[in-house]
Amino acid sequence: MRRSRRNQKITCEKHVADITQHLLDQIATACNSNQTLSIKAGGSKAFMGRPIQADCQLDLSGHSGIVSYHPVELVMTARAGTPLVELEAALAEHNQMLAFEPPRFAGRGTLGGTLATNLSGPSRPWWGSIRDHILGVNLINGFAERLRFGGQVMKNVAGYDLSRLQAGAFGALGVMTEISFKVSPQPAALRTLKFHLSESEAIEQMNYFASQPKPLSAAYWQSGVLYVRLAGAASAVDTTAKHWGGDEIGTPEATAIWQTLQDQQLAIFNASTLWRFSVRSNAPSLNLNGDTLINWGGAERWVAADAELAEMAQVAETAGGQVSLYRGGDRKGEVLHPMVPELQRLQQRIKQAVDPKGIFNPGRGYSWL
Repeated sequence: MRRSRRNQKITCEKHVADITQHLLDQIATACNSNQTLSIKAGGSKAFMGRPIQADCQLDLSGHSGIVSYHPVELVMTARAGTPLVELEAALAEHNQMLAFEPPRFAGRGTLGGTLATNLSGPSRPWWGSIRDHILGVNLINGFAERLRFGGQVMKNVAGYDLSRLQAGAFGALGVMTEISFKVSPQPAALRTLKFHLSESEAIEQMNYFASQPKPLSAAYWQSGVLYVRLAGAASAVDTTAKHWGGDEIGTPEATAIWQTLQDQQLAIFNASTLWRFSVRSNAPSLNLNGDTLINWGGAERWVAADAELAEMAQVAETAGGQVSLYRGGDRKGEVLHPMVPELQRLQQRIKQAVDPKGIFNPGRGYSWL
């Protein structure tokens, strides 16, 4: 690791691998021969989206490493295939973190895959999603051209920015090579409270807590128990914990609770068919027959149930949101919430501009993309 006094920039040279030229060559070959490519790195999210049959695989697992890190400016740039655990280890040396708390998937989760699937953890409503933390992206388009969008500092945003559109695009809008993003200081204090409540009581309580100017950073409910995490200045955390009551959980157990949720290691995440709802935080119970977990203070609902997408989409829209078939089930058809025609046409125009021959992950997100 090499340090520079100026701007306290840190360049990490260990485990760095730049295979950009190899990727460019593969993409140029695919473009010239009209071959399709499936994009892969850690392979931790292969269960997401729709199954695709591509002509070749574009492996980014070797394209890894932290390119630059500015602790004072709270900015890091890394290659798309970099494991999240490697980023977190470097940040921990400076008492900093990825505030969007992405699932690490037993160490296989990568930066590019996390952005492509738009995955964020328990803190998302309060500290923002991965999309909110992205500053810029370097990518290769369907013409085998290198493009750069956004910047490496928060004030450097110029021109048309394709970087945030990568969030949830499932690799359809180009091959990301480098990603610049904001990082955050670790909170000074953390406390976790536990409440025994029914589902409807928990939804009401979470929304009440969230409406107050308090250091709330996570809240989830399952099987009659509501867990609430406070994070911030010690005085604010201690005062809020005393005011809100509940049963306080010790640090080791609390850390395990939130890491288990963040890494999707709870039993519900292994369900044969799992739906993910993003709805109004104060929406009442979805009343679906299946195991349920409520996260994000009520805004994210996980339900293990056998059902059709059309049925679940109607439930989601009634609750003011959307749904996706996250894991298992029938993945031959669509797995993401139906898109209105106007947005569908816009998505197709963007795809046409970036990847006119449709070589990148065809049909992974939607059959028509």
